[in-house]
Amino acid sequence: MALNTSADAPLPVGEVSRLIGGWIDRLGAVWVEGQITQLSRRPGAGVVFLTLRDPSYDISVSVTCYRQVFEAVADVVSEGARVVVLAKPEWYAPRGQLSLRATEIKPVGVGELLARLEQLKKSLASEGLFAADRKKALPFLPQLIGLVCGRASAAERDVLENARHRWPAVRFEVRNVPVQGVHAVPQVVQAVKELDALDTVDVIIVARGGGSVEDLLPFSDEQLVRAVAACRTPVVSAIGHEPDNPLLDFVADLRASTPTDAAKKVVPDVGEEYERVRLLRDRARRSVQSFIDREERGLAHALARPSMEDPHRMVDERAGQVTALLDRGRRTLGHLLDRADSELTHTHARVVALSPAATLRRGYAVLQKADGHVVRDPDEVTAGEALRTRVAEGEFTVRVDA
Repeated sequence: MALNTSADAPLPVGEVSRLIGGWIDRLGAVWVEGQITQLSRRPGAGVVFLTLRDPSYDISVSVTCYRQVFEAVADVVSEGARVVVLAKPEWYAPRGQLSLRATEIKPVGVGELLARLEQLKKSLASEGLFAADRKKALPFLPQLIGLVCGRASAAERDVLENARHRWPAVRFEVRNVPVQGVHAVPQVVQAVKELDALDTVDVIIVARGGGSVEDLLPFSDEQLVRAVAACRTPVVSAIGHEPDNPLLDFVADLRASTPTDAAKKVVPDVGEEYERVRLLRDRARRSVQSFIDREERGLAHALARPSMEDPHRMVDERAGQVTALLDRGRRTLGHLLDRADSELTHTHARVVALSPAATLRRGYAVLQKADGHVVRDPDEVTAGEALRTRVAEGEFTVRVDA
């Protein structure tokens, strides 16, 4: 449709519509899969109008078909059903609308749906979205719980009532969304993202009651699985009942078998916690009492020892030993002093007896020359030399005769 146009030479709307229609007419037929969201079967009309919607991307396209084409599957196809349509694009020039003209419609069977889900499951698992090391631990006592569920649904009632029965102070941030049908996926994804963006939300529960495989398809949607995988807040999947296993169960941080089970797993029971605290308190009390009893027995055993019963006994025993040693020391010292005194007396007597003064008192005299030299040999003096003579009572001078 490369045309030479300008503001001065524009094309009429009809011409543009005709050109678009000519280009679309050259397109061939294509098999299209989607979910029927609107179905119009007017009595007597030869054409059936319906809308096919892609729930993952919120995109719809109008489809028309002859009544006999639709009548072939009318018993098994209704609004909300997934179908595969062989259709050729058509352009309605008067209104500028694109639609598909269906020549064959096939319902998507449960077996085929399950096979596609299994293939998607393997693909997502290969990316590591279901890995255990990616899963986040739930807080012990969440202050604010985000809840995504249907409006006034049994799942909402089960979660709220059981959680508040277990812990009355728990608070909820509820997002009511469609949980089946064509609008379920985008609104559930939006609700999860809104709750994940709130810093006050500690954990998110996505809850829905049981249903058929087709009813639970929104919770196996790839877009929802990836949105949950990207959440920084722990997510709990509480979809259906025990046998139901949508892909949300595998990517969630915790899988609950029912909404009631989700409330029990997310919120602790106040009665159980009181009982646990009581048991721990009793255990601590017993431990402390056992420790005190053990220490008291040890103290009693220590006090029962003789040294503790009569602490002065050891001192008294040592005092007697000290007194005995002191007496022994005194006696030994007395003997030593007496012996030393006797030896000193004898020595003094010998010294006195052998002293020069004692010798002089016996009549001896000491002759000294003028320089004080003691005369021991007659040859040491000369005639007429004056000598000093010392006797016991004094001294006097003598002169040497020839």
